[in-house]
Amino acid sequence: MEKQNTIKLFDSKQIRSLWDADEEKWYFSIIDVIEVLAESDRPRKYWSDLKAKLIKEGSELSEKIGQLKMQSADGKFYKTDVADTEQLFRLIQSIPSPKAEPFKLWLAKVAHERLDEIEDPEIGFDRLMETYLKKGYSKEWVNQRLKSIEVRKELTDEWDNRGVKKGQEYAILTDEITKAWAGLTTKQYKNLKDLKKENLRDHMTNLELVLNMLAEATTTEISKKKVPKTFDESKRIAKQGGTIAGNTRREIEAKTGDKIVTARNAKILESNKSKELE
Repeated sequence: MEKQNTIKLFDSKQIRSLWDADEEKWYFSIIDVIEVLAESDRPRKYWSDLKAKLIKEGSELSEKIGQLKMQSADGKFYKTDVADTEQLFRLIQSIPSPKAEPFKLWLAKVAHERLDEIEDPEIGFDRLMETYLKKGYSKEWVNQRLKSIEVRKELTDEWDNRGVKKGQEYAILTDEITKAWAGLTTKQYKNLKDLKKENLRDHMTNLELVLNMLAEATTTEISKKKVPKTFDESKRIAKQGGTIAGNTRREIEAKTGDKIVTARNAKILESNKSKELE
């Protein structure tokens, strides 16, 4: 069963989503939806109470809720309560919120857009570019970010070919690459930039993105040449690919006298850009 994890944005809030290619339907993280609609700082408690209420009322909805692995803030994948579009429409009726109707329209739009993207994959990239531009990123940065997505996909395809398992093993190899080129684990890197659920790459500068792409692209090429048979071999290759980009980082820093890996995130970068325009 082919599934693709992704992040969708509703009202600038992240909704973890998963597309099931076999069933041709979306699954959404219920916790994320509740956090947006109920505006609760304790969405898990809200969902627990709502499930109990639905069971008491004799609703079969809670019994049909499934679990799928979705990426958490720490970069690892955990089983998460999910609902498909039809189930979410029913669930929303139990959550009093002024955002309910706009969210229903958003759900319908997401479903329709996915069908369009299956017919023409370029539409997906165009929409992603539009999303980033609306969030205030420069066109140059967005082009770089889209390229980084392509590079990452080539790497994960290579890992799939070598038997690397999605989830924890992906996270371990990504950590090896990041440590080797940036000198930090993914978690340390996110902490440096004061990030929680946000995607780390969305808060990298152009140069950080370039070096991360170099590390991942190099890892892909080495893996294709060496054809690793075990996870440990893939781990050593990940470190080799990251080290090459790490050497490049240190050379650039020696020439410029500036640190490349810094606490700057998208909010800081956007704030500085606004000041420059004043």
